[in-house]
Amino acid sequence: MTSDSAVDTDETVPEDAAASDAAADSIKPGRRDRLSGALHRQLHRYAFGGMIGALVFMWLSATPSLLPRGPLFQGLISGGSAAIGYGVVVFFTWLARYLVSREEPWPRPPRWAWLVLAVVALVGTVVMFLWFNHWQNEIRDLMGVVRLDWTAVPIVTLVTFFTFVLLMSIGQAWGAGVRALSRWLTRFVPPRISAATAAFVVVLVTFFALNGVIANYGMQALNASFAAANDETKPDSVAPTSSLRSGGPGSLVTWESLGREGRVFISKGPTQAELAAFNGAPAMEPIRVYAGLESTDSVKENAQLVARELERTGGLQRAVVAVGSTTGSGWVNKGTVDSLEYMYNGNTAIAAMQYSYLPSWISFLVDKERARQAGLALFEAISDRVQAMPEQTRPKLVVFGESLGSFAGEAPFGTIPDVAARTDGALFSGPTFNNTLWNDTTRQRDAGSPQVMPIYENGEKVRFIADETDLGRPATEWEAKRIVYLQHASDPITWWSPRLILNKPDWLSEPRGRDVLSSMQWIPFVTFLQVSADMAVSTGVPDGHGHDYLSAIPYAWSKILNPPGWSDAKTQALLPYLSRD
Repeated sequence: MTSDSAVDTDETVPEDAAASDAAADSIKPGRRDRLSGALHRQLHRYAFGGMIGALVFMWLSATPSLLPRGPLFQGLISGGSAAIGYGVVVFFTWLARYLVSREEPWPRPPRWAWLVLAVVALVGTVVMFLWFNHWQNEIRDLMGVVRLDWTAVPIVTLVTFFTFVLLMSIGQAWGAGVRALSRWLTRFVPPRISAATAAFVVVLVTFFALNGVIANYGMQALNASFAAANDETKPDSVAPTSSLRSGGPGSLVTWESLGREGRVFISKGPTQAELAAFNGAPAMEPIRVYAGLESTDSVKENAQLVARELERTGGLQRAVVAVGSTTGSGWVNKGTVDSLEYMYNGNTAIAAMQYSYLPSWISFLVDKERARQAGLALFEAISDRVQAMPEQTRPKLVVFGESLGSFAGEAPFGTIPDVAARTDGALFSGPTFNNTLWNDTTRQRDAGSPQVMPIYENGEKVRFIADETDLGRPATEWEAKRIVYLQHASDPITWWSPRLILNKPDWLSEPRGRDVLSSMQWIPFVTFLQVSADMAVSTGVPDGHGHDYLSAIPYAWSKILNPPGWSDAKTQALLPYLSRD
């Protein structure tokens, strides 16, 4: 809580000191004295102990995190960390005063103490900036990102200052509300009861305002905004002329209802001629079916619609049927589906559907249940049709998903053996901390294997990889039904969790992953804020780091499915043809 000194700070202005200041001001001192007095009065708005906490937390925020960070984000993180540090120290100071039954705050320190703090702050902040530049350049070199230029330091300084002042102003306004209500209640009840009641009421009102008013109206505004974006069509998205694509001739789904990302999914992909040229053999035209959020009125109806589209196009007669779970807005990693089509020379059918207007990171926070329902409904609708076929004529059935799509893709399954029993393979890229199956498997990993690269039951059914070299880890037999989790040690989407606030994770207790600096340490509150900010830039790094997955995907599919006539050399040759979008 970042309220001002009258309630929450660790010191106040004694009456004689206040009188002395007033007398000094009345003598009309020189300009320097007036500025000094104004500055001193301004500083009295802040708690001395709180400012020490703010400085310490701000310095700690410059310690290494998972990803390269621009100066704007570093400024936001440092300003937010400073405000948190201030609030933490002020709260515990108030709590200590309350526990010893001290009615009045402790006296403020003298001006010289503020001067000493200012000198320490200046020196410490210079060291902080030097450290920030050092680790930033170190991690940028590690990931092949351009180093920071000279403008980084002034930008970080300005953004940190304004962020801290803004958050402190909000906190002080909040504290003023508590004090005003407390003074009014004191007319009816004892001071301690009035203070506790006032704080409780203001917290309650704040919660309902944020959760009930701001959140609701904010979500409505976001939905409206992203719904409008969903109606747009990218310039390179063209309605199909083939009946083997949703939205084309004879389709049960209209082109307009597919949504922006659905239209991208349907209109892109290798052509029959491109497949034939790459594989040196006649190719089939790949089948892609999709339903947008506006194709029907519910998730279950959409899933059934996609399954009927699969039947209409003859998808169940293809060698491979791939059930893809999208991100919130309906996005599918192009490299994931293109790889399958190249490997089977077009003898594939790929099915997916949209379940939200919101982008993945917002759906990740507020729309997880809808993602789960979509993943469950789509797989069950298609699996039921595959299981109804004679066993000898059934296609290979595989599932895949990335980010929130991996969460949705897991939904039909309770355990790893369940995935192996009901599918012919699975590829989940960039799992989130909400992934139930991923979490359970990681927690139950074999002793001695690290959290960022676990081994589960000696790798018999599932493998965790950061790149293609991990597919042979461990060097034991891998059963025919294979599951792969593709995850990077530097992916904040995977390692973010509210538990980071007060709990040190295993991945920061064990040796660091191959693209995480060994100097990164867990710091209460600060690490949570750092990783939260990293999420916002998680795809702004080269492939193989953060939340950017591409080159390892075809290698994973080749080991999961062992396509006839395919080799690692063909996978290597395929890489230049692949992209995420």
